[in-house]
Order: sequence, then C-alpha cells, then structure tokens
Amino acid sequence: MKKRVFMAVFLAACMTVGVCGCSSADEEDVFTGDTPEVPEWQENLDAISPAVYADISELDLEPGTYISVIGKTENSSYWQQVAAGVQQAADDINERLGYTGDDAVKVLFNAPADGEDIDEQVNILDEEMARYPDVIAIASIDENASEVQFDLAIANGISIVAFDSGNSYQGIQCTCMTNNTEAATMGAQKLCEAIGESGEVALIVPDSVSGNAKDRVSAFQQEISENHPGVSIAETIYMDQIDELKRAAAAEQLGVSAEELTTWTAEAAGEQTAIEEAETVADGTDVDEDTSENISEEARTRLEDIDSIAGGMSDEDAIVYYLEKHPDLKGCFGTNDETVLLGAQALKSMEKTEDIVMMGFDAGKDQLSALSDGSIDGLVVQNPFGMGYATVVAAARTALEIGNEAQVDTGFVWVDAENMEDESIQPMLYE
Repeated sequence: MKKRVFMAVFLAACMTVGVCGCSSADEEDVFTGDTPEVPEWQENLDAISPAVYADISELDLEPGTYISVIGKTENSSYWQQVAAGVQQAADDINERLGYTGDDAVKVLFNAPADGEDIDEQVNILDEEMARYPDVIAIASIDENASEVQFDLAIANGISIVAFDSGNSYQGIQCTCMTNNTEAATMGAQKLCEAIGESGEVALIVPDSVSGNAKDRVSAFQQEISENHPGVSIAETIYMDQIDELKRAAAAEQLGVSAEELTTWTAEAAGEQTAIEEAETVADGTDVDEDTSENISEEARTRLEDIDSIAGGMSDEDAIVYYLEKHPDLKGCFGTNDETVLLGAQALKSMEKTEDIVMMGFDAGKDQLSALSDGSIDGLVVQNPFGMGYATVVAAARTALEIGNEAQVDTGFVWVDAENMEDESIQPMLYE
C-alpha cells in the first residue's frame, strides 16, 4: 500500500513538472507584437552578392584591428555614401563585439580632396602604409599606379583589397564593385531604345586609366557595335584629357592644324627643357634667352593665343564644343556622376535638352533633380553604401584569413522618371 501511495505521489509530481514545462515552452512561443528592428539601409545590403559580404556576425576581429579605406574623392554624393557604408560596417562590428576605446576596430576612410587626383591618392596610400594597418582597401584611380606600394605593403604583412574599380595588381585579395559590364550594357540598351535605334551618340568618361572607366566604355562600345547597327559612337570625351582637348579646340578656332599644334608644342617643350638644363649648368648665373631657337616667334605667339583661349574655356564649354561638331547627335551618356551632370549642363546651354537624350551613371541630389525636370532621361544607379559596407567586410575577412570571393557584386538598378518614386527603388537613391 505504501508503495502504491508513493507511486501516485511520484506520478502527480511528474505531471506537475510536465505541465509547468509545457506552459513555459508555450509562453516562450507567444508572439508579443514586437518585430526585430530592420535598419533603413537593409535593402542596400540585400543587393550585395554573395550575401555573406553584408553580414558581420562572424567577424571576430582582434581588439584594435586597423582597416584603412582609400577612395577616389571625398566631395561627391557617391563617395559620401561609400564613406557612410564604411562607417556603418565599422559601427556594427564594434557594437557586436562590444569594443570601445582603444579596443575598437579602427576603420578610417580617406580620399583626395578635390577630383580624382592620382598623385594625392598615392600620397595617402604612402601615409597609411606608414601607420601599418592590418588591411588596406583602395579604389584605385589608376589601375596601374601603385604596384611598388602594394609590393612593399604585402612584404610588411599588409593585405590589399580593392573596391569600386578593378586593379591590375595580382595580389589583390578581393574586389567589391558594381558589375560594370552588365551596368554599362544596360545603359547602352536604354539609350539606343530611347533614340529609336538610330543616330549618333557621345560618351563622356571621367578618366582613361581607371578599371571601371575602361570596363564601362568597353561594354558600352561592344553593345552598340554588336546589337545596334543603326547607332554609332561619334565622340568619346575623357575628362582627364580635357586640357588637351581645350587646346585642340582653341587651335581649330584659330585655324591651326593638329599637326602644327603638335609640332609647335613639342618645339616649345624642347626649348623650355634646354633653358632649364642651361640654368642648372650655369648654377645660378644669367642664361641667354636665345639658348635654344627651336621655335619661331610667330609659332610662339600663336601658341600663346591658343593657351589664352583654352585657359578661358570651362569644362562645360569644351564639352559643348565637341558635341556641336556632330549635328546629327541623338544621345549622350556619362559614365559617372560628374560626367552625366556635365553632359546635362552642356545640352542645356546648347538648348538641346529636348532633342538629345541624356543618360548615365549614379543618382545624387543634382542627378535626381535633373531626372525630375527632364534634363536627364535615365540613370544606372549603383549601390555605394552597400559597396562601402561590403568592402569593410571583405577587409575583415582578409584580416581573419577566413577566405574571400575574388569579386563581390554590390548591385545596381535602372532609374527613370517613371519608377524613381517606387518603394523598391527609393533605398538605392541618395543625396
């Protein structure tokens, strides 16, 4: 009897524990109405592929890890968004790891102050290398400019990743960038469609040396030549050659041939070199101005006139000059934020906004305003915030030696007046 009573008590106790256990489990599953907070930039991260480059959950970096990020310039809307993505990734990593003060993972963004200045970027690279960061991430203005620095960095245990633009250096660990081939191909398709698959178009390109500029020009040209027989590229203007283009335009206005300009310029350069060499040899003594008679007085005067006219031309003036050489021009395409704006401003001053279709890359405040008022007809919009974020993740993975993809696609979308207000598009727009 005692045994039966004991067993009854035991079973009752077990049932009580079981009920309590079940009740506890049920309470944990009850939906309280709270949902995890989704950051406003989440859709920028969702555009990144592979998705692991939008994830900081496994980046267990050592306290005080230093990642140096070097951009192309610091003043444009595009690059400010890149810097914002870089900072957000750094903040997320430090918050997750609980690092503050000297323990915080240091991620520093630097870039040339004005324009895409190759020499200044290389100087920044030299300065950062002297601080011995764990990783340097760089958006190379010139894809071939820093081989010596990269060799020295790697020899000192500093790894290199790239972003925004490809680099020819073989030791790059990872590159985070837009798929420029797909993006420029889409741009060419949209432009050809807008001009009715017939007519001349012009390209305005920020430089002739960066990897992304080369990729976009190549893809645009290939799409036109292979799939749009009624369209031809009448002019390609490289902004890093704009001073030479201004001089050529000034020479044409004065009736000086390209051959004469080339010859006189070379003669003047030789004369100046001879004078400088003579000054060096003379060690401070006076040098006869007639040290070299390589150029005639008439040619020297004509060159002065050319330089005077060229010096008075703005970049917009020069673009207008070259676009007006093609009266049958139907479309124009700028391959970055600044060139698409320059093209739109040039067409406005030509009073051709209604006649010539203007399209290009990127979507800062001024580009979106021009899209709204019809000065620009369409934009390939990159994901600079996502690019900055993914770059820090790639650098962290490099520091941790946990492996990287050779290339990370940070995404892009097509934006025009019809879809720019769509909810799916809004996260990719920036000011």
